[in-house]
Amino acid sequence: MIFLPSRRRRQDRAAMTATSPLRVVREEQLARLGGDTFDMLIVGGGVTGAYAALDASLRGYRVALVEKSDFASGTSSKSSKMVHGGLRYIEQGNLSLVRHSLLERQRLRRNARHLVQRLPFLFPVMERDGVFDKRLAKAFESLLWTYDLAGGWREGILHQKLTKAEVLSHCPTFNEAYLTGGFMYFDARVDDARLTLTLARTAAFHGAAVANHARVAEVTRNAQGRVDGAIVHADGREIRVCAGVVIMATGVWLRDWDGRRKGDAPALQVRPAKGVHVAIPWLKIRNDCTVTIPVPGRNRRATITRWGNVSYLGTTDEDYDGDLDNVYCTRQELDFLLEGARSALKTDLQPHDVVGSIAGCRPLVGPPGGKTIEMRRNHEIHVAPDGLVTIVGGKLTTSRHMAEQTIDAAQTVIGKRAPCRTKSAYLLGAAGYDPQAIVASGGLAAHLGERYGTEARFVSDLIDARPSLLAPIVEGLPYSEAEVVYAARHELARSVDDVLSRRTRARLMARDASARAAPRVGQILKAELGLSDALVASQVRDYVAAVQYEKSILIGDNG
Repeated sequence: MIFLPSRRRRQDRAAMTATSPLRVVREEQLARLGGDTFDMLIVGGGVTGAYAALDASLRGYRVALVEKSDFASGTSSKSSKMVHGGLRYIEQGNLSLVRHSLLERQRLRRNARHLVQRLPFLFPVMERDGVFDKRLAKAFESLLWTYDLAGGWREGILHQKLTKAEVLSHCPTFNEAYLTGGFMYFDARVDDARLTLTLARTAAFHGAAVANHARVAEVTRNAQGRVDGAIVHADGREIRVCAGVVIMATGVWLRDWDGRRKGDAPALQVRPAKGVHVAIPWLKIRNDCTVTIPVPGRNRRATITRWGNVSYLGTTDEDYDGDLDNVYCTRQELDFLLEGARSALKTDLQPHDVVGSIAGCRPLVGPPGGKTIEMRRNHEIHVAPDGLVTIVGGKLTTSRHMAEQTIDAAQTVIGKRAPCRTKSAYLLGAAGYDPQAIVASGGLAAHLGERYGTEARFVSDLIDARPSLLAPIVEGLPYSEAEVVYAARHELARSVDDVLSRRTRARLMARDASARAAPRVGQILKAELGLSDALVASQVRDYVAAVQYEKSILIGDNG
């Protein structure tokens, strides 16, 4: 008889797998903010700040993360949802960014495997009026080989050359009049809001104090003029947070307030670049991948990405100098995108077909002048003489590396040193999750798996205990009432907007239906969080009004 050696348990996987869900109690978190002394206070709950909190907590530091609104409520819920190297960065000559981005893409594919999935990109080749014509096709294939060799190969599949029929099999509505074939290469996609939330929850799992709806009113300094914490406003109270170093990770909001002392010169110049996406019913497009389309009269491309039963059409890239808390897709931008789609597809898309929209600003670093699309997407970190650390720029794909360098810089301020551990650190729900096995068979398990990973069992536990929670919360979407309960109990949701805009993506995928669901969401939050009738009513009114305003800006006077 042959005896085989016993397999050892994977300690990194076992450490991230629990028999009960993480519960982050808000009152306890706010009490910690006011009662503890932290090594690091991170201001800004976007993807960069959340990853920085995770990085610092894994190094053993006492960390606090605060966000004035909700986690990912800014740029980090309004991206293109892509985790990629960026072909156009090769065109700009920034090969080092592409190479590093592709390495970070694969780290996210491993560490957040339930949230980050492979995404094919299709580039049609046209005789004329296309993304690429025959003259440019050979040059473009050289670009794809460069992309593959720079790190695209890590996905396990290289770019492909497609026939006309193959292109149409991936997007049957594509206008075939001048179509000759195409290329396909592979990157990844992510629900950006859920990734950011999961990073914040994983940081809390490792000991960080995290609080959304907690606004920093002032960065404080001691008698020697050194940064020593901040004043935070949350739930009607003022909290003095003490910390050895304060990290500003507020993205484009650095344009309006960067925490520096009065009279100090700005350390970094932030240039917001507005991008918009609109959601269209998938049956209007029927694409099974991201399709790149030409934009008439512009030297640029737009993309259409399927997600569930909608397809996201975007994006623009223009300077923005308006209110950063109120960024919307305008009728002019909508018409621009629809014109491009109509020119490329055999479908007559109209403004009333659009079921949702998002608009956000990329935090570019640099002075005015030139086109924003031509600016590099590198990040910058600045350490002020008084110890204030600022991180801005970059992109979602490289957020882990940005966080690593930020915490490295913050360590120098407090005079400590510990190595980064995030390169192979699982996020909650990822350890032991097999995406192919879960998603292949479809159904409720696939829906929950893509959102919660191995934590999906905790949502199904709620349904098992109360079968009525299986009822859909938004007409036409797969989200259930159980997911709203889970969002309130375990995902730090505090408002109707938190649930419908970010814990789910109902506002983007079904804007009008989400407004009709707002009262029921409010009832569940009232029961779970003990909110008053007046507060719930106010949240519902605010959400419905915001959705109506968003729609009015989108449709405009031409609707």
